Amino acid sequence: MTDPSPAKHLRRGRTGFQTGANVIRAHLKTMPGQPGVYRMLADDGTVLYVGKAKNLKKRVVSYTQQARQPLRLQRMVAQTRNMEIVVTHTEAEALLLEANLIQRFMPPFNILFRDDKSYPYILITRDHDFPQIIKHRGARNRKGWYFGPFASSGAVSETLTLLQRGFMLRNCTDGFFAQRTRPCLQYHIKRCTAPCVHKVSRSDYAKQVDEALEFLRGHSHDIQKKLADVMQEASDALDFERAASLRDRIRVLTSIQSRQDINLAGLGDADVIALHQEAGHTALQLFFYRADRNYGTRTCYPTHDRGAEPGEVLAAFLMQFYADKPTPPLILLSHKPDDIDLLAEALTEQAGHKVALAVPQQGEKKRLVEHALQNAAAALGRKLAESSEQVKLLAKVAELFDLPEPPKRIEVYDNSHISGTNAVGGMIAAGPEGFLKKTYRKFNIKDAGAAGDDYAMMNEVLTRRFRRLIDEDPERSSGLWPDLILIDGGQGQLGKVAGVLEELGVTDVALVGIAKGPDRNAGRERFFVPGREAFSLPPDDPALYYLQRLRDEAHRFAIGTHRARRTKTLVQSGLEEVPGVGAARKRALLRHFGSAKAVAGAGIEDLAHVPGISAAAAKKIYDYFHAQG
Repeated sequence: MTDPSPAKHLRRGRTGFQTGANVIRAHLKTMPGQPGVYRMLADDGTVLYVGKAKNLKKRVVSYTQQARQPLRLQRMVAQTRNMEIVVTHTEAEALLLEANLIQRFMPPFNILFRDDKSYPYILITRDHDFPQIIKHRGARNRKGWYFGPFASSGAVSETLTLLQRGFMLRNCTDGFFAQRTRPCLQYHIKRCTAPCVHKVSRSDYAKQVDEALEFLRGHSHDIQKKLADVMQEASDALDFERAASLRDRIRVLTSIQSRQDINLAGLGDADVIALHQEAGHTALQLFFYRADRNYGTRTCYPTHDRGAEPGEVLAAFLMQFYADKPTPPLILLSHKPDDIDLLAEALTEQAGHKVALAVPQQGEKKRLVEHALQNAAAALGRKLAESSEQVKLLAKVAELFDLPEPPKRIEVYDNSHISGTNAVGGMIAAGPEGFLKKTYRKFNIKDAGAAGDDYAMMNEVLTRRFRRLIDEDPERSSGLWPDLILIDGGQGQLGKVAGVLEELGVTDVALVGIAKGPDRNAGRERFFVPGREAFSLPPDDPALYYLQRLRDEAHRFAIGTHRARRTKTLVQSGLEEVPGVGAARKRALLRHFGSAKAVAGAGIEDLAHVPGISAAAAKKIYDYFHAQG
């Protein structure tokens, strides 16, 4: 029987809070009055909250006073059953440790910024006589000059293309470089000076490298003036071909400058971060500037309580964002974060150089921040609108398939293989927030008899998926149980899936099959629901478009997984499975490219240059690595 009495609910809340407060009081008896970090732990050891303090005892005692805490922290105290503390030498050290622990444990009562992305850099290597220029992600272990971070892979790829046109540095692997006997396509389209076949001397190539480095360090005008002087000298000497080449390079460098949205001379290395809040949500717009040039933008959406203030959110974001990234010497902000001086001190200590945090009030820097703020407001508006539209679509899906309520999690499954080889299954997931990419799963098909049999493959995938769910989350509290499963297939495939789930005792998850119409015509899909006649939707129905997107995303993910596995298998097996490649051709390919991985990345023209590889064979090899699956 439910308890309608507000007074009783209030008493229960107070009782729960006092239970946690008593745990905290017990720890206060031995807690030092020094800087440090504290962790609130639940009954099962889960970290509920991580905080830092200049004086641990004075800070933690406030949690025992219910009236002084917001509802979010009252709920946290009510769940607290243990505490752990770490004493530090300074408050700045405590702030750094707090950020690291938040990233490690992702406590539900902290402001959280989840960012699994590794930001790309431009790398000019230093471990070869002829350095290469490439895009780099991950640990900076290779010897070389790194420039970045860039906000996105697209931003760095565009800049790399322009730099190759401007400075003509090689981008090939060392193995590919060592095997060349003639220039590759990059030389012919004037993006490389072909040092691999001695078309340029080591000293002249070193000058190209120095010019590229100077340009990336912000001395672009000096480089352009130098090239203009050399171009004039070539023209005066009637060397018009060289003059034209230099003219083209100058135009490329000018193009790079003109592509920047907003530049500010003298800004140097800086990040611009603007915060906009609306309806209890926050968007943070980041602009990365390096050597006065815009290296791209990124929008972040931290998770926090609806009542969190801008200064609190910004402070938490700064420490978490820069915990594993290089910090520039200047960060321009739209709002003043809480404890701004302490933040600057901690970031300085972490970076190993002076870091200044500033909220500009006038001038060009203020203009940069206002531009970022406009972008943050627009991004949050789009996200809220998309979220609202997503909720409407899920309600429509529930109506279409007779679900009791809009699904919170939809899972879509697909398979991919070529004649049964490298067979994989893929699962994608979506919900009110869009695609849930962190929960995607891939399944390498283990049953040799199932490979190539779509029914058997789906049987294995669903069995493995739901057995694990049943074992790890029988209470269905993780949020990883689907409300709806979409299968790429018709009545036969749907019946097989229903049988698998029934055998596992999973009978309360809705199933729908989606099959393309005649001639696999997108837009004429038919939907199969157990116990109902198959039906189609009008071509202009938004729900149809949404369901097509889900199906196509599953197909893309399965194909990508299959392609990656096929390439890995090929590299491991040493080209054994490539059609038309016998022992002699295999030796020729490895001798020319240095490795099977380099063969996988080669173009048709480069493959055809290998002795013994005809144009037809080159196309077969290329198609093997780039087949759609």
